[in-house]
Order: sequence, then structure tokens, then C-alpha cells
Amino acid sequence: MSGTVTHLFRYPVKSMGGHSLSSTPLTVNGIPGDRAWALKDEERGGIKGGKRFPELLSMSASFVSEPTAQHVSPEVSIALADGRQISSSDQGVNEVLSAEVGAPVSLWPLLPKDQLDHYRRPAMEEGVDPEAYFREVFARTEDEPLPDLSVFPEELFIYESSPGTYFDAFPILLMSEASLRFFAKTMTEKGENSRFDLRRFRPNLVVETPEDGFPENSWVGRRGRIGSAVVKIEVACPRCIMTTHGFDDLPKDPKVMRHLVKENGGNLGVYLSIEEPGVIGLGDVIQWLDA
Repeated sequence: MSGTVTHLFRYPVKSMGGHSLSSTPLTVNGIPGDRAWALKDEERGGIKGGKRFPELLSMSASFVSEPTAQHVSPEVSIALADGRQISSSDQGVNEVLSAEVGAPVSLWPLLPKDQLDHYRRPAMEEGVDPEAYFREVFARTEDEPLPDLSVFPEELFIYESSPGTYFDAFPILLMSEASLRFFAKTMTEKGENSRFDLRRFRPNLVVETPEDGFPENSWVGRRGRIGSAVVKIEVACPRCIMTTHGFDDLPKDPKVMRHLVKENGGNLGVYLSIEEPGVIGLGDVIQWLDA
């Protein structure tokens, strides 16, 4: 079975709210302008997002001008949680953002991929138990399995993201409408109020499918054409503590992860890489090339 694109999203600053698109070019680095800026943790080191600074989820960002191949990180306007607006070009932007997240941070555009030190993952602090660290990051209890991270590129254990990008893993995250309906139905049947709101999961593409449940799980490893672009479904997306944070009108809800682990192994959505750049838009249908 296939899927039809119902939503397209771009997030100019890593972990901040973004905006919808009706169509977009798709390059080998994903949607132009997606995660074009990010915060660097000046206290502990490394490029960090909502896992470290959940306050970012209550902010949103938009571009002053569209990205180009020559200017991949153009100026962004950031709306803070209290409604104030700041710009990436403001002299005091780092001080404002530091005050908002309660720690010293700096806002950075994408740097060339050969600037390896910028993307390097800081060493784990002495005395930190690795398993306890990953259980905190992925919000897993002691009786829940940790995700299998061996399916991800080895460079992600050296760098916070693939150098030249601010993505957690791959350029595009796809989810199905069916997966969200599954949890809405399950919550209703159980009489629970956990909200599996799309905003918690920050996809780039959302697709409608004829199937129920989690149809995207069966797509891993497949190649398909969306619009004029050719993509490969790489791996399922293991969800982390970000999905449980409260922001805007969404409450903090650790039970979101309990349900994700129980119903789908802690995963929701799939990561895509781009084999052939092209243009994609709402209404495009995935045409499988390996059927």
C-alpha cells in the first residue's frame, strides 16, 4: 500500500515550532531551511535541542527571507513563549535565549561540514552511567527496553548530528495519519486523556494511508518516489523524552512514552534519506519503486 502527503512541515530552528508548507524542494539535505539554526550549550558543550532545553518547544521561528543554496541559514524571527519577538541578527539574542532556557546558550547557523569541532558530541561526564543516561534521554523505565541504536550511522556517536546538518539522524521524518488515529482511539477506549498531538512528534511529512495501525513500519528499507524526488525509508524513529514535555496547551505527560513503548516498541514514524532531489507537495502519492 501507499500514502498521500497531507501535511508538510519545516522547523527553522532545531526544537522550536515551525510552519506548514504546500510544496517544497527536497534536496539530499532535506527541506531547505529545515533545522537551519540550532542552540549550542555553552555550559556542557554540544549542539542541543528540546531534550536538554524543553523551553524551546514553547518558541517558534520563521524566516525573514527564504533559504538559498548560497545562504542556507538566513535570518530568523523567533517568537518567545511570552509573545516577544527577537531576531537571529539582534545583538543580544544569545542573552535573551539564555535567560529563556535558564542556561548559557548561543544561536548558530549551519556551518560547513568540515567544521567538525562544531558538531562534535561532548564526552559523557565522568561518573555518568551510560545506561541511566540513555534511559533518561529516551524516557524509558527500568523494565522497558532501550532502542537499538546500532541501526543508526556510527558518526552520530561522534557528532551531535551529521556534520553540515542539525538533524537528529536523517533529513526527513515521516508519520502516518493512521498512527495518530490509533492512539486517539486507544486513549478513548481506555478513558485516558493522554494527547497524541501532532506537535509532540515534529514530523516533516504526514501521509494518509488505506491501512490502520502503523503502516510506515512495514516501509523500512523501501524506495519510493514522492513528487519528483526519490527517497529511501531508512529506519523507524525511536522516540525520546521530548514527546512527553509540556508546551503551549499540551501538558507534561510521561504516559505518552508508556503507550508508545507498549503499542509500538517506543517508535513512531520513520526516517527518510533522499536519493534523488526533486519537488514534493501536498497531495503527492508515494509511488514505490521496488514493488
